[in-house]
Amino acid sequence: MSYGITRAEALELVRSHLHNENLVNHSLAAEAVLRAAAARLGEDQEKWGLAGLLHDLDSESQPELATHTRETAAILKDKGVEPEIVEAIRLHNPTAWPGEERTTRFHFALAAGETITGLIIAAALINPEKKLAAVKAKSVKKRYKEKAFARGADRDIIAECEKAGIPLAEFCELSLLAMQEIAGDIGL
Repeated sequence: MSYGITRAEALELVRSHLHNENLVNHSLAAEAVLRAAAARLGEDQEKWGLAGLLHDLDSESQPELATHTRETAAILKDKGVEPEIVEAIRLHNPTAWPGEERTTRFHFALAAGETITGLIIAAALINPEKKLAAVKAKSVKKRYKEKAFARGADRDIIAECEKAGIPLAEFCELSLLAMQEIAGDIGL
């Protein structure tokens, strides 16, 4: 199936727009989580993975929430990327699109999936080993409840996994496992 972009082209696009390696790693982590969520829900893993990989393409050039995703949407539209992918990416930040809201499993999964990566990475970094392999799913669930921990990981957005059809505890576990599978690729 064609999505208007291949995974290799998407990764090249990410690397050409994001110079901060942590942002590239976040994109790779979001891709892994979205693929796992799609597999769990019987959805298109390639499509969802591409959305995870490309979702923050303009995060360096457009760091403000009021504009973040606008440039990404324009770039992806110009490249002919499937509109459903572009829409999910746009709506992972509805602040830039006043009056629009997430409404589909894909929208909710992307928002929750890209957000939980920050919580999981923070859990790995406070561990003495500083490795994803040392993190347990129960620790992610515990950290989720600690509002002061990884404040940027909005718990309300992570909880949208349930609107996508995955219970929170299961989502924490599948996200962690997905990220552990690519730990070497993201330096954790």
